[in-house]
Amino acid sequence: MAVRTGLEVLAAQQGATLRGRRVGLVCNQASVGPGFEHAADLVARQRLVRLCALFGPEHGVRGEAQDMIPVAGGGAADEELGVPVHSLYGDSLESCSPADEMLDGLDVLVVDLQDVGVRWYTFASTMVLAMRAARRNDVSVVVLDRPDPLGGEAVEGGAQEEGYYSFCGLFPLPVRHGLTMGEIALYANEKLGVDCDLAVVAMDGWKRSMLWEETGLPFVPPSPNMPTPDTARVYGGTCLVEATNLSEGRGTTRPFEQIGAPFLDPYDLAERMNAQGLPGVRFRPCRFRPVFHKHAGKSCGGVFLHVTDARTFLPYKTGLSLLLTARDLAPGDFRWRTERYEFVDEVPAIDVLAGTDQVRKAFDHGDPIGYLMDAWRAQEAAFLEARRPFLLYE
Repeated sequence: MAVRTGLEVLAAQQGATLRGRRVGLVCNQASVGPGFEHAADLVARQRLVRLCALFGPEHGVRGEAQDMIPVAGGGAADEELGVPVHSLYGDSLESCSPADEMLDGLDVLVVDLQDVGVRWYTFASTMVLAMRAARRNDVSVVVLDRPDPLGGEAVEGGAQEEGYYSFCGLFPLPVRHGLTMGEIALYANEKLGVDCDLAVVAMDGWKRSMLWEETGLPFVPPSPNMPTPDTARVYGGTCLVEATNLSEGRGTTRPFEQIGAPFLDPYDLAERMNAQGLPGVRFRPCRFRPVFHKHAGKSCGGVFLHVTDARTFLPYKTGLSLLLTARDLAPGDFRWRTERYEFVDEVPAIDVLAGTDQVRKAFDHGDPIGYLMDAWRAQEAAFLEARRPFLLYE
Protein backbone atom coordinates (compact mmCIF):
# COMPACT_ATOMS: atom_id res chain seq x y z
CA MET A 1 0.00 0.00 0.00
CA ALA A 2 1.30 3.46 -0.90
CA VAL A 3 2.25 5.92 1.79
CA ARG A 4 -0.36 8.62 2.39
CA THR A 5 1.13 12.09 2.73
CA GLY A 6 -0.06 14.60 5.28
CA LEU A 7 -2.02 16.32 2.53
CA GLU A 8 -3.85 13.10 1.69
CA VAL A 9 -4.57 12.43 5.36
CA LEU A 10 -5.94 15.97 5.71
CA ALA A 11 -8.19 15.49 2.69
CA ALA A 12 -9.45 12.16 4.04
CA GLN A 13 -10.35 13.93 7.29
CA GLN A 14 -12.28 16.47 5.21
CA GLY A 15 -10.00 19.24 6.43
CA ALA A 16 -11.07 18.89 10.06
CA THR A 17 -7.77 20.40 11.27
CA LEU A 18 -8.51 23.61 9.34
CA ARG A 19 -12.27 23.88 9.71
CA GLY A 20 -13.56 27.39 10.35
CA ARG A 21 -10.14 28.96 9.74
CA ARG A 22 -8.66 31.42 7.24
CA VAL A 23 -5.67 29.68 5.67
CA GLY A 24 -2.42 30.72 4.04
CA LEU A 25 -0.64 27.89 2.18
CA VAL A 26 3.13 27.60 1.67
CA CYS A 27 3.42 25.36 -1.36
CA ASN A 28 4.85 24.76 -4.82
CA GLN A 29 4.30 22.52 -7.82
CA ALA A 30 5.20 19.37 -5.84
CA SER A 31 2.46 19.99 -3.27
CA VAL A 32 0.11 17.43 -4.78
CA GLY A 33 -2.23 14.80 -3.45
CA PRO A 34 -4.01 11.80 -4.95
CA GLY A 35 -4.42 12.04 -8.69
CA PHE A 36 -1.87 14.89 -8.72
CA GLU A 37 -4.46 17.38 -7.51
CA HIS A 38 -2.71 20.42 -6.07
CA ALA A 39 -2.80 21.19 -2.35
CA ALA A 40 -4.34 24.62 -3.02
CA ASP A 41 -7.32 23.04 -4.77
CA LEU A 42 -7.70 20.36 -2.10
CA VAL A 43 -7.56 22.86 0.76
CA ALA A 44 -9.87 25.34 -0.97
CA ARG A 45 -12.47 22.61 -1.44
CA GLN A 46 -12.61 21.61 2.24
CA ARG A 47 -15.83 22.43 4.03
CA LEU A 48 -15.76 25.62 6.13
CA VAL A 49 -12.13 26.32 5.17
CA ARG A 50 -11.25 29.62 3.50
CA LEU A 51 -8.03 29.68 1.47
CA CYS A 52 -6.84 33.30 1.60
CA ALA A 53 -3.26 33.33 0.27
CA LEU A 54 -0.47 31.28 -1.30
CA PHE A 55 3.22 31.59 -0.34
CA GLY A 56 5.99 30.35 -2.65
CA PRO A 57 9.47 29.24 -1.49
CA GLU A 58 12.64 29.45 -3.60
CA HIS A 59 11.76 28.84 -7.29
CA GLY A 60 8.22 30.14 -6.70
CA VAL A 61 4.77 28.64 -6.28
CA ARG A 62 4.98 27.17 -9.78
CA GLY A 63 8.66 26.17 -9.56
CA GLU A 64 9.66 28.17 -12.62
CA ALA A 65 12.67 30.16 -11.37
CA GLN A 66 16.21 28.78 -11.48
CA ASP A 67 18.51 28.67 -8.44
CA MET A 68 19.12 31.89 -6.52
CA ILE A 69 16.85 33.90 -8.85
CA PRO A 70 14.59 36.29 -6.91
CA VAL A 71 10.89 35.64 -7.41
CA ALA A 72 8.66 38.68 -7.71
CA GLY A 73 6.13 39.17 -4.95
CA GLY A 74 3.49 41.82 -4.62
CA GLY A 75 0.51 39.65 -3.81
CA ALA A 76 -0.87 39.40 -7.35
CA ALA A 77 -3.86 37.08 -7.56
CA ASP A 78 -3.37 33.44 -8.55
CA GLU A 79 -4.84 32.84 -12.00
CA GLU A 80 -6.88 29.81 -10.94
CA LEU A 81 -7.94 30.55 -7.37
CA GLY A 82 -7.95 34.33 -7.31
CA VAL A 83 -6.11 34.54 -3.98
CA PRO A 84 -2.95 36.62 -3.41
CA VAL A 85 0.41 34.95 -4.10
CA HIS A 86 3.37 36.06 -1.98
CA SER A 87 7.02 35.29 -2.69
CA LEU A 88 9.25 34.01 0.11
CA TYR A 89 12.41 34.31 -1.98
CA GLY A 90 13.62 37.75 -3.01
CA ASP A 91 16.99 39.48 -2.94
CA SER A 92 17.76 39.23 0.79
CA LEU A 93 17.35 36.83 3.67
CA GLU A 94 14.67 39.14 5.08
CA SER A 95 12.61 38.58 1.91
CA CYS A 96 12.43 34.86 2.72
CA SER A 97 10.23 35.44 5.74
CA PRO A 98 6.53 36.36 5.50
CA ALA A 99 6.06 40.05 6.22
CA ASP A 100 3.52 40.87 8.93
CA GLU A 101 1.08 42.32 6.40
CA MET A 102 1.13 39.07 4.41
CA LEU A 103 -0.24 37.25 7.47
CA ASP A 104 -2.87 39.84 8.28
CA GLY A 105 -6.28 38.21 8.55
CA LEU A 106 -4.96 34.62 8.61
CA ASP A 107 -5.71 32.12 11.34
CA VAL A 108 -3.30 29.41 10.23
CA LEU A 109 -0.31 28.99 7.94
CA VAL A 110 -0.19 25.55 6.31
CA VAL A 111 3.17 24.28 5.02
CA ASP A 112 3.18 21.56 2.36
CA LEU A 113 6.67 21.32 0.84
CA GLN A 114 8.64 18.31 -0.36
CA ASP A 115 12.12 18.34 1.16
CA VAL A 116 15.05 16.20 -0.08
CA GLY A 117 16.66 15.33 3.26
CA VAL A 118 19.69 17.64 2.96
CA ARG A 119 20.42 20.62 5.21
CA TRP A 120 21.20 23.13 2.47
CA TYR A 121 18.01 22.52 0.48
CA THR A 122 16.27 25.75 1.43
CA PHE A 123 12.67 24.65 2.08
CA ALA A 124 13.30 23.79 5.73
CA SER A 125 14.67 27.30 6.26
CA THR A 126 11.58 28.74 4.56
CA MET A 127 9.40 26.76 6.95
CA VAL A 128 11.28 27.85 10.09
CA LEU A 129 11.20 31.52 9.04
CA ALA A 130 7.46 31.16 8.39
CA MET A 131 7.01 29.62 11.85
CA ARG A 132 8.79 32.57 13.45
CA ALA A 133 6.64 35.06 11.56
CA ALA A 134 3.50 33.13 12.48
CA ARG A 135 4.44 33.18 16.17
CA ARG A 136 5.01 36.93 15.99
CA ASN A 137 1.54 37.44 14.49
CA ASP A 138 -0.38 34.90 16.62
CA VAL A 139 -0.99 32.68 13.59
CA SER A 140 -1.00 28.91 14.03
CA VAL A 141 1.13 26.61 11.85
CA VAL A 142 0.13 23.25 10.39
CA VAL A 143 2.75 21.16 8.56
CA LEU A 144 1.50 18.53 6.12
CA ASP A 145 4.23 15.93 6.28
CA ARG A 146 5.97 14.20 3.36
CA PRO A 147 8.70 11.53 3.15
CA ASP A 148 12.40 12.18 3.38
CA PRO A 149 13.50 10.77 -0.01
CA LEU A 150 16.76 9.53 1.55
CA GLY A 151 15.00 7.62 4.31
CA GLY A 152 14.98 8.51 7.97
CA GLU A 153 17.67 6.34 9.51
CA ALA A 154 21.12 7.55 8.45
CA VAL A 155 22.66 10.93 9.20
CA GLU A 156 25.93 12.23 7.79
CA GLY A 157 28.19 15.26 8.09
CA GLY A 158 28.93 17.74 10.83
CA ALA A 159 26.57 20.47 11.96
CA GLN A 160 27.32 24.12 11.25
CA GLU A 161 29.61 26.01 13.55
CA GLU A 162 28.64 29.28 15.19
CA GLY A 163 28.94 32.07 12.63
CA TYR A 164 28.09 29.87 9.64
CA TYR A 165 24.30 29.83 9.80
CA SER A 166 22.56 30.98 6.62
CA PHE A 167 19.54 30.28 4.43
CA CYS A 168 21.37 27.01 3.65
CA GLY A 169 20.98 26.10 7.31
CA LEU A 170 19.46 28.38 9.95
CA PHE A 171 20.30 26.08 12.86
CA PRO A 172 22.64 23.13 13.55
CA LEU A 173 21.78 20.03 11.53
CA PRO A 174 23.96 17.39 9.90
CA VAL A 175 24.18 17.67 6.13
CA ARG A 176 22.00 14.58 5.80
CA HIS A 177 19.61 14.75 8.73
CA GLY A 178 17.14 11.90 8.21
CA LEU A 179 14.12 14.00 9.23
CA THR A 180 10.82 14.79 7.56
CA MET A 181 9.61 18.38 7.33
CA GLY A 182 7.18 17.73 10.16
CA GLU A 183 9.96 16.42 12.38
CA ILE A 184 12.18 19.38 11.51
CA ALA A 185 9.33 21.69 12.50
CA LEU A 186 8.89 19.96 15.86
CA TYR A 187 12.67 19.97 16.46
CA ALA A 188 13.07 23.65 15.58
CA ASN A 189 9.99 24.73 17.49
CA GLU A 190 11.50 23.47 20.74
CA LYS A 191 15.26 23.56 20.19
CA LEU A 192 15.26 27.06 18.70
CA GLY A 193 12.59 28.35 21.02
CA VAL A 194 10.31 29.32 18.11
CA ASP A 195 7.36 28.29 20.28
CA CYS A 196 4.66 28.76 17.65
CA ASP A 197 1.27 27.04 17.89
CA LEU A 198 2.29 24.01 15.81
CA ALA A 199 0.52 20.91 14.58
CA VAL A 200 1.84 18.26 12.22
CA VAL A 201 -0.49 16.16 10.07
CA ALA A 202 1.57 12.97 9.98
CA MET A 203 1.83 10.56 7.08
CA ASP A 204 0.21 7.17 7.15
CA GLY A 205 2.37 4.15 6.34
CA TRP A 206 5.83 5.78 6.11
CA LYS A 207 8.74 4.03 7.82
CA ARG A 208 12.22 5.41 8.41
CA SER A 209 13.81 2.55 6.48
CA MET A 210 11.96 3.44 3.26
CA LEU A 211 13.71 4.63 0.14
CA TRP A 212 11.56 6.85 -2.07
CA GLU A 213 10.83 4.03 -4.50
CA GLU A 214 9.29 2.03 -1.66
CA THR A 215 6.72 4.70 -0.77
CA GLY A 216 4.54 4.13 -3.85
CA LEU A 217 4.37 7.91 -4.29
CA PRO A 218 5.11 9.72 -7.55
CA PHE A 219 8.15 11.99 -7.47
CA VAL A 220 7.18 15.49 -8.59
CA PRO A 221 10.35 17.60 -9.00
CA PRO A 222 10.31 20.03 -6.05
CA SER A 223 12.72 22.37 -7.86
CA PRO A 224 13.92 22.78 -11.47
CA ASN A 225 17.18 20.91 -10.92
CA MET A 226 15.82 18.10 -8.73
CA PRO A 227 14.16 15.98 -11.43
CA THR A 228 14.37 12.48 -9.91
CA PRO A 229 14.95 10.60 -6.63
CA ASP A 230 18.38 9.73 -8.05
CA THR A 231 19.19 13.45 -8.06
CA ALA A 232 18.17 13.77 -4.42
CA ARG A 233 20.33 10.77 -3.55
CA VAL A 234 23.59 12.42 -4.70
CA TYR A 235 22.66 16.04 -3.92
CA GLY A 236 23.91 15.75 -0.34
CA GLY A 237 27.44 15.64 -1.74
CA THR A 238 27.53 16.99 -5.27
CA CYS A 239 25.83 20.27 -4.30
CA LEU A 240 29.27 21.15 -2.92
CA VAL A 241 30.30 21.62 -6.56
CA GLU A 242 28.24 24.84 -6.54
CA ALA A 243 31.03 26.29 -4.39
CA THR A 244 33.61 25.75 -7.16
CA ASN A 245 34.16 26.56 -10.83
CA LEU A 246 33.24 22.99 -11.79
CA SER A 247 29.84 22.38 -13.38
CA GLU A 248 27.31 20.57 -11.20
CA GLY A 249 25.46 19.60 -14.35
CA ARG A 250 22.95 22.45 -14.36
CA GLY A 251 21.92 23.06 -17.92
CA THR A 252 21.82 19.32 -18.60
CA THR A 253 19.13 16.69 -18.12
CA ARG A 254 20.94 15.12 -15.13
CA PRO A 255 22.04 17.92 -12.77
CA PHE A 256 24.12 16.89 -9.74
CA GLU A 257 24.56 13.35 -11.10
CA GLN A 258 27.22 14.43 -13.59
CA ILE A 259 30.07 16.68 -12.53
CA GLY A 260 32.83 18.11 -14.69
CA ALA A 261 34.69 21.01 -16.29
CA PRO A 262 36.45 21.74 -19.59
CA PHE A 263 39.82 21.27 -17.89
CA LEU A 264 39.16 17.78 -16.44
CA ASP A 265 40.03 14.45 -18.05
CA PRO A 266 37.00 12.20 -17.52
CA TYR A 267 38.96 8.94 -17.61
CA ASP A 268 41.55 10.05 -15.07
CA LEU A 269 38.84 11.38 -12.77
CA ALA A 270 36.73 8.21 -12.99
CA GLU A 271 39.73 5.94 -12.45
CA ARG A 272 40.83 7.84 -9.35
CA MET A 273 37.33 7.99 -7.90
CA ASN A 274 36.63 4.29 -8.44
CA ALA A 275 40.00 3.40 -6.92
CA GLN A 276 38.90 4.94 -3.61
CA GLY A 277 36.31 2.21 -3.06
CA LEU A 278 33.61 4.57 -1.83
CA PRO A 279 30.56 2.56 -0.73
CA GLY A 280 27.47 2.23 -2.91
CA VAL A 281 28.64 4.19 -5.94
CA ARG A 282 30.52 3.82 -9.22
CA PHE A 283 31.86 6.58 -11.42
CA ARG A 284 31.50 6.49 -15.20
CA PRO A 285 33.66 8.79 -17.33
CA CYS A 286 31.45 11.12 -19.36
CA ARG A 287 31.28 14.35 -21.31
CA PHE A 288 28.41 16.84 -21.26
CA ARG A 289 27.70 20.30 -22.66
CA PRO A 290 25.54 22.56 -20.44
CA VAL A 291 23.10 24.74 -22.36
CA PHE A 292 23.08 27.31 -19.54
CA HIS A 293 24.86 28.04 -16.23
CA LYS A 294 28.59 27.35 -15.73
CA HIS A 295 30.57 26.45 -18.87
CA ALA A 296 27.47 26.86 -21.04
CA GLY A 297 28.11 25.62 -24.57
CA LYS A 298 31.46 24.04 -23.65
CA SER A 299 32.33 20.35 -23.54
CA CYS A 300 32.98 19.32 -19.95
CA GLY A 301 34.92 16.21 -19.01
CA GLY A 302 33.81 14.57 -15.81
CA VAL A 303 32.05 11.66 -14.18
CA PHE A 304 28.49 10.41 -13.85
CA LEU A 305 27.64 9.05 -10.40
CA HIS A 306 25.77 5.74 -10.46
CA VAL A 307 24.47 4.84 -6.99
CA THR A 308 24.60 1.05 -6.79
CA ASP A 309 23.48 0.69 -3.16
CA ALA A 310 21.46 3.56 -1.74
CA ARG A 311 21.60 2.17 1.79
CA THR A 312 25.39 2.21 2.04
CA PHE A 313 26.06 5.25 -0.16
CA LEU A 314 27.59 8.22 1.68
CA PRO A 315 26.76 11.33 -0.37
CA TYR A 316 28.66 13.89 1.69
CA LYS A 317 31.86 11.88 1.92
CA THR A 318 31.57 11.15 -1.80
CA GLY A 319 31.11 14.83 -2.65
CA LEU A 320 34.12 15.89 -0.61
CA SER A 321 36.24 13.15 -2.16
CA LEU A 322 35.15 14.19 -5.63
CA LEU A 323 36.13 17.83 -5.07
CA LEU A 324 39.47 16.85 -3.58
CA THR A 325 40.26 14.53 -6.47
CA ALA A 326 39.25 17.12 -9.09
CA ARG A 327 41.43 19.71 -7.37
CA ASP A 328 44.39 17.33 -7.32
CA LEU A 329 43.95 16.57 -11.04
CA ALA A 330 43.77 20.23 -12.07
CA PRO A 331 45.35 22.33 -9.30
CA GLY A 332 46.03 25.22 -11.66
CA ASP A 333 42.43 25.47 -12.85
CA PHE A 334 40.32 24.52 -9.82
CA ARG A 335 38.82 27.55 -8.06
CA TRP A 336 36.50 28.20 -5.13
CA ARG A 337 33.45 30.33 -5.85
CA THR A 338 33.92 33.91 -4.65
CA GLU A 339 30.59 35.41 -5.75
CA ARG A 340 27.64 35.98 -3.42
CA TYR A 341 25.93 32.75 -2.44
CA GLU A 342 22.41 32.52 -0.95
CA PHE A 343 22.50 36.12 0.34
CA VAL A 344 25.99 35.71 1.87
CA ASP A 345 28.80 37.97 0.64
CA GLU A 346 31.48 37.78 3.30
CA VAL A 347 31.81 33.98 3.66
CA PRO A 348 33.00 31.72 0.81
CA ALA A 349 30.29 29.47 -0.62
CA ILE A 350 32.13 26.31 0.43
CA ASP A 351 32.11 27.52 4.05
CA VAL A 352 28.39 28.32 3.80
CA LEU A 353 27.60 24.79 2.60
CA ALA A 354 30.03 22.95 4.89
CA GLY A 355 29.06 25.13 7.85
CA THR A 356 32.71 25.60 8.71
CA ASP A 357 35.94 26.93 7.19
CA GLN A 358 37.78 23.73 8.11
CA VAL A 359 36.95 21.91 4.85
CA ARG A 360 38.30 24.74 2.69
CA LYS A 361 41.40 25.15 4.82
CA ALA A 362 42.15 21.43 4.70
CA PHE A 363 41.83 21.46 0.91
CA ASP A 364 43.96 24.57 0.50
CA HIS A 365 46.68 23.29 2.84
CA GLY A 366 46.76 19.87 1.21
CA ASP A 367 45.70 18.18 4.43
CA PRO A 368 43.75 14.89 4.43
CA ILE A 369 40.07 15.30 5.27
CA GLY A 370 39.72 12.00 7.12
CA TYR A 371 40.21 13.66 10.49
CA LEU A 372 37.20 15.90 9.79
CA MET A 373 35.03 12.89 9.08
CA ASP A 374 36.21 11.29 12.31
CA ALA A 375 35.20 14.44 14.22
CA TRP A 376 31.79 14.46 12.56
CA ARG A 377 31.00 10.94 13.80
CA ALA A 378 30.61 12.23 17.35
CA GLN A 379 28.34 15.00 16.13
CA GLU A 380 26.26 12.53 14.13
CA ALA A 381 25.83 10.29 17.18
CA ALA A 382 24.86 13.27 19.33
CA PHE A 383 22.27 14.41 16.80
CA LEU A 384 20.72 10.94 16.53
CA GLU A 385 20.08 11.16 20.27
CA ALA A 386 18.94 14.80 20.23
CA ARG A 387 16.37 14.21 17.50
CA ARG A 388 14.82 11.15 19.18
CA PRO A 389 12.00 12.97 21.07
CA PHE A 390 10.78 14.56 17.83
CA LEU A 391 10.52 11.49 15.63
CA LEU A 392 7.03 10.70 14.39
CA TYR A 393 7.74 7.40 12.66
CA GLU A 394 9.39 4.08 13.47
